[in-house]
Amino acid sequence: MIDKWRWDVFRGITTPENYNSKWWELRTKYQGIEAPVERTAADFDPGAKYHIPSGTPYIRYFVSFLIQFQFHEALCKAKHHEGPIHRCNIYQSKEAGDKLGAMLRMGASRPWQDAMQEITGQRRIDTSAIKSYFEPLFEWLKEQNEGETIGWE
Repeated sequence: MIDKWRWDVFRGITTPENYNSKWWELRTKYQGIEAPVERTAADFDPGAKYHIPSGTPYIRYFVSFLIQFQFHEALCKAKHHEGPIHRCNIYQSKEAGDKLGAMLRMGASRPWQDAMQEITGQRRIDTSAIKSYFEPLFEWLKEQNEGETIGWE
Protein backbone atom coordinates (compact mmCIF):
# COMPACT_ATOMS: atom_id res chain seq x y z
CA MET A 1 0.00 0.00 0.00
CA ILE A 2 2.86 2.35 0.83
CA ASP A 3 4.70 1.72 -2.42
CA LYS A 4 1.46 1.87 -4.42
CA TRP A 5 0.88 5.35 -3.01
CA ARG A 6 4.51 6.33 -3.71
CA TRP A 7 4.48 4.99 -7.29
CA ASP A 8 1.24 6.84 -8.04
CA VAL A 9 2.85 10.05 -6.73
CA PHE A 10 5.94 9.53 -8.91
CA ARG A 11 3.78 8.82 -11.97
CA GLY A 12 1.74 11.98 -11.37
CA ILE A 13 -1.46 9.97 -10.87
CA THR A 14 -1.69 11.24 -7.29
CA THR A 15 -1.15 14.99 -7.21
CA PRO A 16 -0.10 17.10 -4.19
CA GLU A 17 -3.65 18.24 -3.42
CA ASN A 18 -4.67 14.56 -3.22
CA TYR A 19 -1.70 13.15 -1.32
CA ASN A 20 -3.56 12.72 1.95
CA SER A 21 -6.94 11.65 0.56
CA LYS A 22 -5.27 9.01 -1.63
CA TRP A 23 -3.27 7.79 1.38
CA TRP A 24 -6.43 7.20 3.37
CA GLU A 25 -8.26 5.72 0.39
CA LEU A 26 -5.52 3.08 0.07
CA ARG A 27 -5.35 2.45 3.83
CA THR A 28 -9.09 1.82 3.87
CA LYS A 29 -9.06 -0.34 0.74
CA TYR A 30 -6.09 -2.53 1.65
CA GLN A 31 -5.92 -2.36 5.45
CA GLY A 32 -9.55 -1.80 6.40
CA ILE A 33 -8.85 1.25 8.56
CA GLU A 34 -10.02 4.84 8.44
CA ALA A 35 -8.55 8.07 9.78
CA PRO A 36 -9.42 8.49 13.48
CA VAL A 37 -10.42 12.12 12.87
CA GLU A 38 -11.31 14.11 9.78
CA ARG A 39 -8.27 14.71 7.55
CA THR A 40 -7.82 17.36 4.88
CA ALA A 41 -5.47 18.19 2.00
CA ALA A 42 -3.54 20.39 4.44
CA ASP A 43 -2.55 17.25 6.39
CA PHE A 44 0.26 14.98 5.25
CA ASP A 45 -0.27 11.70 7.08
CA PRO A 46 2.02 9.69 4.75
CA GLY A 47 4.95 11.61 6.25
CA ALA A 48 4.31 9.92 9.60
CA LYS A 49 5.42 6.61 8.06
CA TYR A 50 9.23 6.60 8.18
CA HIS A 51 9.52 4.98 4.76
CA ILE A 52 7.89 7.92 2.99
CA PRO A 53 10.17 10.82 3.98
CA SER A 54 13.27 8.58 3.99
CA GLY A 55 12.54 7.24 0.50
CA THR A 56 12.83 3.67 1.74
CA PRO A 57 11.03 1.17 -0.52
CA TYR A 58 8.52 -0.92 1.40
CA ILE A 59 8.28 -3.72 -1.16
CA ARG A 60 11.55 -5.17 0.12
CA TYR A 61 9.73 -6.44 3.23
CA PHE A 62 7.21 -8.25 1.05
CA VAL A 63 9.93 -9.78 -1.11
CA SER A 64 12.03 -10.83 1.89
CA PHE A 65 9.02 -12.57 3.43
CA LEU A 66 8.54 -14.66 0.29
CA ILE A 67 12.24 -15.51 0.15
CA GLN A 68 12.31 -16.55 3.83
CA PHE A 69 9.76 -19.29 3.16
CA GLN A 70 11.59 -20.35 0.00
CA PHE A 71 14.81 -20.65 2.00
CA HIS A 72 13.03 -22.53 4.79
CA GLU A 73 11.65 -25.05 2.30
CA ALA A 74 15.10 -25.57 0.76
CA LEU A 75 16.67 -26.09 4.19
CA CYS A 76 13.94 -28.59 5.08
CA LYS A 77 14.78 -30.51 1.92
CA ALA A 78 18.48 -30.44 2.88
CA LYS A 79 17.49 -31.90 6.25
CA HIS A 80 15.47 -34.59 4.41
CA HIS A 81 12.32 -33.54 6.22
CA GLU A 82 9.26 -35.58 5.37
CA GLY A 83 5.87 -34.04 5.91
CA PRO A 84 4.36 -30.60 5.70
CA ILE A 85 6.72 -27.64 5.64
CA HIS A 86 4.98 -25.98 8.59
CA ARG A 87 6.07 -28.95 10.72
CA CYS A 88 9.73 -28.75 9.71
CA ASN A 89 12.32 -27.67 12.28
CA ILE A 90 15.87 -27.32 11.00
CA TYR A 91 17.33 -26.87 14.49
CA GLN A 92 20.57 -28.87 14.87
CA SER A 93 20.45 -30.11 11.26
CA LYS A 94 24.04 -30.24 10.01
CA GLU A 95 22.88 -30.52 6.40
CA ALA A 96 20.63 -27.46 6.64
CA GLY A 97 23.27 -25.56 8.59
CA ASP A 98 25.95 -26.30 5.99
CA LYS A 99 23.69 -25.13 3.18
CA LEU A 100 22.74 -21.95 5.05
CA GLY A 101 26.37 -21.31 6.00
CA ALA A 102 27.53 -21.62 2.39
CA MET A 103 24.99 -19.03 1.34
CA LEU A 104 25.79 -16.66 4.21
CA ARG A 105 29.53 -16.83 3.50
CA MET A 106 28.85 -14.98 0.25
CA GLY A 107 28.00 -11.89 2.26
CA ALA A 108 27.07 -8.93 0.10
CA SER A 109 29.81 -9.73 -2.40
CA ARG A 110 27.51 -11.48 -4.87
CA PRO A 111 24.11 -10.73 -6.43
CA TRP A 112 21.10 -11.98 -4.48
CA GLN A 113 20.31 -14.41 -7.31
CA ASP A 114 23.60 -16.22 -6.58
CA ALA A 115 22.59 -16.60 -2.93
CA MET A 116 19.17 -17.86 -4.03
CA GLN A 117 20.86 -20.38 -6.34
CA GLU A 118 23.18 -21.55 -3.56
CA ILE A 119 20.41 -22.33 -1.12
CA THR A 120 17.45 -23.29 -3.33
CA GLY A 121 19.02 -24.47 -6.58
CA GLN A 122 17.18 -21.80 -8.58
CA ARG A 123 17.59 -18.10 -9.26
CA ARG A 124 13.98 -16.91 -9.11
CA ILE A 125 11.58 -16.01 -6.32
CA ASP A 126 8.87 -18.64 -6.02
CA THR A 127 5.68 -18.25 -3.96
CA SER A 128 4.91 -21.98 -3.72
CA ALA A 129 6.74 -22.40 -0.38
CA ILE A 130 4.72 -19.73 1.46
CA LYS A 131 1.50 -21.10 -0.04
CA SER A 132 2.42 -24.61 1.06
CA TYR A 133 3.37 -23.44 4.56
CA PHE A 134 0.07 -21.68 5.15
CA GLU A 135 -2.18 -24.09 3.25
CA PRO A 136 -3.48 -25.87 6.40
CA LEU A 137 -4.35 -22.51 7.98
CA PHE A 138 -5.94 -21.28 4.77
CA GLU A 139 -8.12 -24.38 4.50
CA TRP A 140 -9.13 -24.11 8.16
CA LEU A 141 -10.02 -20.43 7.74
CA LYS A 142 -12.12 -21.18 4.65
CA GLU A 143 -14.04 -23.77 6.68
CA GLN A 144 -14.46 -21.48 9.69
CA ASN A 145 -15.62 -18.56 7.54
CA GLU A 146 -17.99 -20.46 5.28
CA GLY A 147 -21.03 -18.31 4.61
CA GLU A 148 -19.41 -15.21 6.10
CA THR A 149 -18.78 -11.97 4.25
CA ILE A 150 -15.03 -11.38 4.22
CA GLY A 151 -13.65 -7.84 3.96
CA TRP A 152 -14.79 -4.35 4.80
CA GLU A 153 -16.49 -3.03 1.69
